[in-house]
Amino acid sequence: MDEIVKAAMAKWPNVPHCFGWLALDARGHWRMRDERSQTLNLPGDIIRHPTLLAFISRNYLCNEEGCWYFQNGPQRVYVDLEATPYIANTTADGNFALQHGEQAFTPELAFLDPQGRLQLSSGTTLAQLDDRDLAHCLPWLTLDQKAVSDEAILQWLEDGAMPGELQLSPPGTPGLSLNVQRCEEGQLMREFGFVAKPRQITS
Repeated sequence: MDEIVKAAMAKWPNVPHCFGWLALDARGHWRMRDERSQTLNLPGDIIRHPTLLAFISRNYLCNEEGCWYFQNGPQRVYVDLEATPYIANTTADGNFALQHGEQAFTPELAFLDPQGRLQLSSGTTLAQLDDRDLAHCLPWLTLDQKAVSDEAILQWLEDGAMPGELQLSPPGTPGLSLNVQRCEEGQLMREFGFVAKPRQITS
């Protein structure tokens, strides 16, 4: 967290929290959701200002209830998550990064859900792969250490009893080979304990 943010929190400790105005979409874009966007359930405008994006990333945190937020000076701005708290992308050198290359990422576990979404985790960090990068990532998958077709991956995913070990081996990290696990839709959200749409509790 930035020192200027810590100072603002100490100076103004009781600023009301903000809900519904900031979102992270499934392609790693931060979006500002004004009143119209919220009323019409629209995704909101993509934030493109580099300085603001870097500021959000440096001050992006999670509370004890699993609600992610951006600490904007003294105000806590809670984030609506379309997918997971982080979004992963493949890189030109055959690795992964988070939020459009802002942070290098070496996963420890890999999961596929029934919709074919690849989710990666390392410690408490959970990231869904940007769907546009999935085609780039498919050649990194093997079944029983052999090249595998898209059709065979779908068959493995749909048939829970199908034998074979699906592995993910990013070429940019020699020696890294992850067993891909099947998971149900929403399973990791529950296991990692994060809240997709934090909202203020009113009595």
